[in-house]
Amino acid sequence: MPYTILVTAPRLAPAGLELLRAAGARVLYVDAGQGPADIERLMASEPVDAVISRTLDLSAAAIAACPSLKVISKHGVGVSNIDVAAATARNIPVYVTPGANAQSVTEMTLGLMFAAARKVSWMDREIRQGRWSRAQDGLELSGRTLGLVGFGQVARRVSQACQAIGMSVVVYDPLLPADAALEGAQRIADLPTLLARSHVLSLHVPLTAQTRNLIAAEQLALLPEGALLINTARGEVVDEPALIQALSSGHLYAAGLDTMAVEPLPANSPLLHLDNVVLTPHVGGSTPAALAAMAVGAARNVLGFLDGTPPDARACVNPQVFDH
Repeated sequence: MPYTILVTAPRLAPAGLELLRAAGARVLYVDAGQGPADIERLMASEPVDAVISRTLDLSAAAIAACPSLKVISKHGVGVSNIDVAAATARNIPVYVTPGANAQSVTEMTLGLMFAAARKVSWMDREIRQGRWSRAQDGLELSGRTLGLVGFGQVARRVSQACQAIGMSVVVYDPLLPADAALEGAQRIADLPTLLARSHVLSLHVPLTAQTRNLIAAEQLALLPEGALLINTARGEVVDEPALIQALSSGHLYAAGLDTMAVEPLPANSPLLHLDNVVLTPHVGGSTPAALAAMAVGAARNVLGFLDGTPPDARACVNPQVFDH
């Protein structure tokens, strides 16, 4: 009997879909406009063997509704929209696709950094509205210090690029092995010390109970006057009201945000009215190249597990399921 694979989105990049079809899998999708409740109903009515999880929530109720479910793979690396605890309780492994979108997220991080530093979005809007407003108070980044919170594949690439333009780089990552190569960056033992040195702060951590609101009013106050904040990680890592206050007061020069606490961004969000914020709709890892790589990685994860050849254990976020 062919495997039934549910993709929690209306589509999957052709490169990944071809792998599933070559394996004879039956592929189901969640239509545009549907949500977590629709996923739950679908999983209760279909013999789903595996889920490729994209942006919609995969809830405990959905996992419980599907007795045939054997494996889950994230289409990416952030599993905050998957109830991993519920999967673990049923000994269902949850895999990710590490590195698949690292280059795309790196380039978005750099793009937001440069756009925020030089007021690119504001000047673009001014010209389109018939005004020749020439911002000449933008920040030159060379000679400044970049602080990285988290030092995974994206942060490492950002570090290399920023060193190449003359920035120094400091890193805070308590999970980084003591002997890890920093490639020209300097390791900082605690977050307050890193913040005090960071003219640009860039966030590269997953959303967990420990990182939720990691950067709040107290932490923002430690940044140098006129600092930049860049977030291509998860919106909830930053206390958004505190960020808005720091931007409104001028303590922060600007922010570049690819992710917000609530997505889509509500129409009444104060972020929409701040000229010193560059906003993008959580698309850091959504180039065609990255989407193809994530689709292939996720397809290989679920097919490998179902075929009895599990993927690299380092790609599993709940390896304790194998203890049972």
